[in-house]
Amino acid sequence: MTLKKSSNILDKSFKELSIQVSLSGLSFCIADSALNEIETIDTVSFDKKANAESLLAHLENWFDKDSIKGSSFNKIIAVHENELSSFVPKSLFNESNLSDYLKYNVKILENDYINYDELKEHDMYNVYVPFTNVNNYLFEKFGDFEYKHFSTVLVETLINNAKKSDPKTIYVHIDSMHFEIIVLDQKKLVLYNTFQYLQKEDFIYYLLFTIEQLHLNPEETPTFLLGNVSEESELYKIAYRYIKNLKIGEAYYPPKLNNVIEKLNAPKTLVLLNSL
Repeated sequence: MTLKKSSNILDKSFKELSIQVSLSGLSFCIADSALNEIETIDTVSFDKKANAESLLAHLENWFDKDSIKGSSFNKIIAVHENELSSFVPKSLFNESNLSDYLKYNVKILENDYINYDELKEHDMYNVYVPFTNVNNYLFEKFGDFEYKHFSTVLVETLINNAKKSDPKTIYVHIDSMHFEIIVLDQKKLVLYNTFQYLQKEDFIYYLLFTIEQLHLNPEETPTFLLGNVSEESELYKIAYRYIKNLKIGEAYYPPKLNNVIEKLNAPKTLVLLNSL
């Protein structure tokens, strides 16, 4: 989705800004599109889960930093990360029924604004509720910008990097307060779901429950952990007790950034960088 506002092209630079917005924190990436170089990667983590109002205050504080204030960008992309989304096959999608795709899976309010991303190459749509106040702030501050849902970028990235010969595969993208489970079968999306967790026991319960419900074999099914995780983390260790074909997922970088990948922490910036 693109929000547009008239602007003077002479005022633009070759910088691209990607912002990942969630109630657990913010992530920022500034890239030079002419040189295919990353200028800045910055993360703001919250001690406790924010609400929509405090989220905007954190965003305003970041743009008020001396190193950022007054910067102009050729392209801005906002990635909305929340659990308020649902994938819909193209054959079942109707733009007039957006709320129906969400109301049985997530809690939505009567005045929530609902939008969707089209995954053109994969014959499906992603219906979701964005952070409207964040969109309004960015539009007033910069004019034109694009926005997507976090799950759109994540699922597209994983499907695009999968092979048709791959067996049914589990991907688990981990953040500090939640994680996503994505199951692919030969470049087709089988399942996408997001879970809140506090302890490692919550994490392994939801993961093993999903594996059981899909009738997968935890001894054999390839399972990749992505995001905020390493082989030293407690989540990896507890998962490995039950899932033997377990690995830390590789970095899926956009081709245009291949020349700078060694400088970046790939697992933690997968969605941020692939949104550019």
